Amino acid sequence: MSSNAKAVIVGAYEHPGRDLPNHSAQQIHAQVALGALADAGLGLQDVDGFFCTGQLGFGAISLAEYIGLKRLRYTDSTFTGGSSYLCHVGHAALAVASGKCRIALVTQGARVRGIVRGAKLPPDTPEYAFEAPYGETNLGIYALAARRHMHEYGTTARQMAEVKAAASFHAQFNPNAMLRKPVTLDDVLASPFVADPLRRMDCCVVTDGGGAVIVTTPEIAAQLQRQSVQVLGHGEAIKHTMSGRLDMTYTAAVWSGPAAFEEAGVTPADIDYASIYDSFTITVLMTLEDLGFCKKGQGGAFAADGALRIGGRLPINTDGGGLCNNHPGYQGGMVKIIEAVRQLRGEAQPEVQVKNCRLALAHGTGGGISRLCSATLILARGDA
Repeated sequence: MSSNAKAVIVGAYEHPGRDLPNHSAQQIHAQVALGALADAGLGLQDVDGFFCTGQLGFGAISLAEYIGLKRLRYTDSTFTGGSSYLCHVGHAALAVASGKCRIALVTQGARVRGIVRGAKLPPDTPEYAFEAPYGETNLGIYALAARRHMHEYGTTARQMAEVKAAASFHAQFNPNAMLRKPVTLDDVLASPFVADPLRRMDCCVVTDGGGAVIVTTPEIAAQLQRQSVQVLGHGEAIKHTMSGRLDMTYTAAVWSGPAAFEEAGVTPADIDYASIYDSFTITVLMTLEDLGFCKKGQGGAFAADGALRIGGRLPINTDGGGLCNNHPGYQGGMVKIIEAVRQLRGEAQPEVQVKNCRLALAHGTGGGISRLCSATLILARGDA
């Protein structure tokens, strides 16, 4: 297993704040960068690769100056929504392995105060004229996907509710989680509809915050005092409407997952822990199917069997996930990586630490269910 890894994660840091009215997005980027570097035992002067989404100013150029990164020789401002940060880690691993840089910093910083979310498409996007005038929103499109999944496979609202209930059970042990109160299936089903069949508790939280990770070579990692995490496999893929031939019951994880597993040389049955993107409860059920953890159409039954909770067949989102813990700027991928790193290091909250966690998966979804990018990482404990 370890012979496959040409890049490793040596630092990880999640901003503890969820509502940061006195912070700018760039301040959060800087704070998480310093946090991840301190976690790794490195400094700003050591960074020669920088990865961010490019949503602020001139992206990496503007943030590099603000943060104080003076020796960069590789940058990447890929933006694929919530999956961006998993793409970044995969790209950073490739850059490190090929010698383009040796110590790569990946950051996310987000502020959501004052943002109004309606139709998600600005007028200059190619699909705007065909969708935005008719009121298409992320919430609405995921609701349509949920209803179609119910129709095709018999998935029930109660099965979706288990995803939220499991997340809330884990979140109670996370002192920084936005929603720490455990909820029952009946609580979820009693919450009001926001877009039938999705109820309020089927939807993720919206937060300020962010996080950062450091990717470097195994040789540099060996010189540091911190437990490292190997990047064994990476896959990413895009799914869109295919000129109207759209099946809304699957995501691009059907392609990104197999690519990551093949590169890592492992299978879904080998995974001890998974961070699964949970913008909505239906996102989790479809992604579990698409990644091969259960057969297509069986995601609801898989969740209802208790598989997703600590002690189950596949514990997921032990920090509370985007449904209860943290979903910075409507983009939750970075947090997914960080909790996977915690699990592999043995640093998750004790009540939800997976025993002998050696192999983890982190998965991100960016965009709407009709047009999205999926990105998958396979990670292993450094001494695996």
